[in-house]
Amino acid sequence: MVGNVKHARLDAELKPEMYLPLFLHGSYSTLLVRTAADPLSMVSAVRSQVQAIDREVPVFNVSTADQILAESLARRQFNMLLLGSFATVALLLAAVGIYGVMSYAVTQRTHEIGIRMALGAQAREVLWLVVRQGMSLTLIGVAAGLVAAFALTRVLKNLLFSVSTTDPATFAGIALLLVGVAFIASYLPARRATKVDPLTALRHE
Repeated sequence: MVGNVKHARLDAELKPEMYLPLFLHGSYSTLLVRTAADPLSMVSAVRSQVQAIDREVPVFNVSTADQILAESLARRQFNMLLLGSFATVALLLAAVGIYGVMSYAVTQRTHEIGIRMALGAQAREVLWLVVRQGMSLTLIGVAAGLVAAFALTRVLKNLLFSVSTTDPATFAGIALLLVGVAFIASYLPARRATKVDPLTALRHE
């Protein structure tokens, strides 16, 4: 009785494992060696031991388990790095976009903000007014994005390993990140709005 082994991919489905004698399997075999020292430093010793048993048996294609694992994940890691880069650029563009929209909105409402402050509105009230506008749009966008992301999870299924395509922690973390970035992008123009001079704002056209 032996344990199951994933020979090709880490995401391969586990199947019953069975070992056969070499003469029934083929003309080559794979030798696995566990070492306490650096595996590559033991190559000569292992080759000598194999040739001591049979000098006609070649030892080739020597790799460590870490190298084999890295090679099996290289393409997937590249794809995820590429997607991660695009996602980072998209996040930056979203932050710049929200900041630009909120700055423009504050500029357009300078006269209104001046009237509010002239009538006794507190700075925190003006701050909340502007931030609330930005966060309302952000929450709508995040909700729509989560729905779209959930619908497209099948596209990413082949790129993930040991992580569900609908992992709640991932969805919650990304949503909180987007909301946090949007809050900062909304807070900066809102903070500037609280410093508007009412007299200057009332003369603003």
